[in-house]
Amino acid sequence: MMPDNSEQTPVTRCGLIAIVGRPNVGKSTLLNFLIGQKISITSRKPQTTRHRLLGIKTVDQVQMIFVDTPGLHSGQAKAINRYMNKTVQSVIQDVDLVLFLVDRMKWTDEDDLVLKQLEYCKAPVFLVLNKVDLIEDKEVLLPYIQEIQSRYPFAEIFPLSALRQHNVDALQAAIIKHLPYGDFYYPEDQLTDRNARFLAAEFIREKITRQIGDELPYEATVEIEEFKTEGNVVHISALILVEKSGQKKIIIGDRGSKLKLIGSEARKDIEELLGSKVMLNLWVKVKSGWSDDERALKSLGYDDFS
Repeated sequence: MMPDNSEQTPVTRCGLIAIVGRPNVGKSTLLNFLIGQKISITSRKPQTTRHRLLGIKTVDQVQMIFVDTPGLHSGQAKAINRYMNKTVQSVIQDVDLVLFLVDRMKWTDEDDLVLKQLEYCKAPVFLVLNKVDLIEDKEVLLPYIQEIQSRYPFAEIFPLSALRQHNVDALQAAIIKHLPYGDFYYPEDQLTDRNARFLAAEFIREKITRQIGDELPYEATVEIEEFKTEGNVVHISALILVEKSGQKKIIIGDRGSKLKLIGSEARKDIEELLGSKVMLNLWVKVKSGWSDDERALKSLGYDDFS
């Protein structure tokens, strides 16, 4: 009688998929659509994403663990910039598949920087050309793809639009085929490795980035000081840290108008995330030099790979 080896053969697939690329190519937007829920913040401003964040999607016998990363960029003048680049470089070394996201026909030196990092990657790499819906003359796309393909042995190539969800299903199907067999890492209903406190801070920072735009550089971050539930209401107190008094005035706005708008927009997203009413209180404080102080960065949660 032959031995029963059925228990030794996993019937499920599970793996880590890194989403990498230069700043502002749509990595977080793609992650949110792949997961089916907003967990990663987005804006038109480059370098909005600062942390490594896992988005978990479990479908039938497959668990896809997407790793959203900061945009890899050439500027490393400050500690926070070095932290973001180190995050990307560390992620690439330890995944089962990499999605290299580029912005349609706009190849830059920072795309070359990402490509250089992929030389050390042992996992298969998909080339994903995002925002192809914005290309008027589609005939120029094929020669452009062939030119990029000559630079690296990509496992597969996908032109798509993350925002309009064009070809995203085909990308997901290909991802599943490349994942190894194995047990799930996370419960089937878990969406991310980050807690609600972290996501609340990120949603507030997203609204700062969107509302202030070019008026404010990157020297702003959010620290949650209180997060507690009383009855059916979640009470959140958050401190917005900036580096200069002038930046504080910009965020507060005339008679507090900007700060109220930031709080109102962030509260809506947090309520949708938590499924409950939220009382959100915001303050702004000047903390000079925090973005170039490694000790300060660690205290603010920038320590994923330090």
